[in-house]
Amino acid sequence: MPRPRLSTLAAACATALATALIGPATSAQATTADHYSGTLSDGATWIADKPTRWNGSLLLFSHGFGPTTAADAPSTAVRQALLNAGYALVGSSYDPNGSMWALDSAERDQFAALTAFRRQVGTPTRVISVGQSMGGLINAQVARDGAGRVDGSLGLCGLVAGGVDLDNYQLDAEYTLATFFDPADADKLVNLDSQTDAGALADRLTKAVETAQQTPAGRARIALAAAYLNLADWAPGRQPPARDDFTGQEEQQYAWLAQGLVGFIVPARWSVEQSAGGNTSWNKGVDYAGLLRKSAHAKQVKALYRDAGLDLRNDLNRLTRGADITADPAAVAHLKRTSTAGQGLALPLLDIHTTADQLVPVEQESAFAGRVRRAGDSALLRQAYVARQSHCNFTTAEVLAGLHAVEHRLETGHWDNSATTAELQHSADELGLDGAAFTDYRPNRLTGTR
Repeated sequence: MPRPRLSTLAAACATALATALIGPATSAQATTADHYSGTLSDGATWIADKPTRWNGSLLLFSHGFGPTTAADAPSTAVRQALLNAGYALVGSSYDPNGSMWALDSAERDQFAALTAFRRQVGTPTRVISVGQSMGGLINAQVARDGAGRVDGSLGLCGLVAGGVDLDNYQLDAEYTLATFFDPADADKLVNLDSQTDAGALADRLTKAVETAQQTPAGRARIALAAAYLNLADWAPGRQPPARDDFTGQEEQQYAWLAQGLVGFIVPARWSVEQSAGGNTSWNKGVDYAGLLRKSAHAKQVKALYRDAGLDLRNDLNRLTRGADITADPAAVAHLKRTSTAGQGLALPLLDIHTTADQLVPVEQESAFAGRVRRAGDSALLRQAYVARQSHCNFTTAEVLAGLHAVEHRLETGHWDNSATTAELQHSADELGLDGAAFTDYRPNRLTGTR
């Protein structure tokens, strides 16, 4: 299969996952480490780094969506800080022969990489899994299935609601944009023929959004699509808008959409469909008025429609009447089997999320917590939040503070106060690294679940 082309935003995100958010440790701080690599039975590769003064703990890292290249840490700066502190690191590429949505093999390959480390490097006294973005979903699967192999887990900006919910709420937003701004593409949103066609569709939708932003009616309908997308209203380089600044909220949501977000999620859908073997999302039978009522952005949408002189009820009825996209049942079953994580937990898991994540909305944590609660495993889960924009935009100190909270849980058998906002902030500040912005936060319900 030819390697899909990443959009500008996708490339930027992939770069961010592999580079320091603040900057690398200085050479005076750096410790030396032995590097290892190998190939697994399915062709996936694995890498590992073990510091000279190993503390016995091993971190099993699951990387995010993008090229299937082995990684063992979320950023260069975090890697160096962990090695300096004595942690060994390991991670796999996942199967390089399939889609970048590599959930078919990822969990299996991660466990195989752990086995390879034990055989070729050494036996750890403790294993903690860490996952970022799509890797956060893999990490949650490890936390579900890893008893006896892994001791605890730390999730970073994880796609923990899973692939089916992701595809459905993204479809709701794309369908809304196409219906009002690009009707010629309204029946071309799923069953994508190629990465090239997906990229062209994303370009058309983006241009249509840019044109629509010029009018009050267009801005109101962009806000409606953003509500279905669970899109954050705090964009990079901006101050967060006031709670009742509905115009300012839409301007920042538009900034996300125009600056490459559509160009990321539409081609990414092609990768998911390639992995699952067909279309995995649907809107036939969806009540779009009901969806909006569940959204935290409903008040904003109503205000902008009123200011634009538009009839919101008419638009919602139009969306509901036109919703006729059906999914491939086999593809949905495949995605549910490979790309969900909320059936329960076998290990303690701390999830950390930025409050304004444009790619993996923080509302995913709400959906995940509900599923863990229904499985009876809430005592194992803790969730914490960082007041910052952008996907996976954590400081090194925030990541290490989260890791220390998981270690406290493993050492004492209790979370105690280790995963509270105050304690995580204190722990990060004590490191004297690059700062932290932990905040008390409660995510809203995820819109678009079926």
